[in-house]
Amino acid sequence: MNALGLTQIGLILLCTTTISSLQCNHLHLQQRKVIENSLQLLDKMGEKFPQQCLKEKMSFRFPEQVLKPRQKETVKVVIEEIFQHIFYIFSKNLTLAAWDGTALEQFQNGLYQQIEQLEACVIKKQIHYFWSKEVNRLKLKKYFQKIDCFLKDKKHNLCSWEISRAEMRRCLQLIDKVIRKL
Repeated sequence: MNALGLTQIGLILLCTTTISSLQCNHLHLQQRKVIENSLQLLDKMGEKFPQQCLKEKMSFRFPEQVLKPRQKETVKVVIEEIFQHIFYIFSKNLTLAAWDGTALEQFQNGLYQQIEQLEACVIKKQIHYFWSKEVNRLKLKKYFQKIDCFLKDKKHNLCSWEISRAEMRRCLQLIDKVIRKL
């Protein structure tokens, strides 16, 4: 390969890295938009919270301390993990949810795209730093397992989905609050 070809490849790599870096620098702004859109889609997916589900209300207790790390990069890692869990929950047996299918699909697509974006921006060294603190990771996993078990115990009925949808709304609002502080 000649020098001109190598120069062109170098310029392409430089531009790609620069564009990727710019996207990561403004990721918090993008996340705020995604969360705002996700909250709107959660509202659009279903009606108001059904009155008959009030008696089944459950407190899952989101582990808020996982959203209080000292490093900005660590927050991205935590948010990525949360989005993955939410995506997993909303990719399950949704037949009894009776939600707007288009809004649900848009919600899932938005989460998936954000997960991909976060994965591209997270620095591996800082992932290791945070996830070496297994306690926080396990707390987050336990929180989402409670929701998953709740859905299974209730056989994915309408009320269990509505309660889970309300909990995901609360979870996204907590993330939004943290992102606004960055």
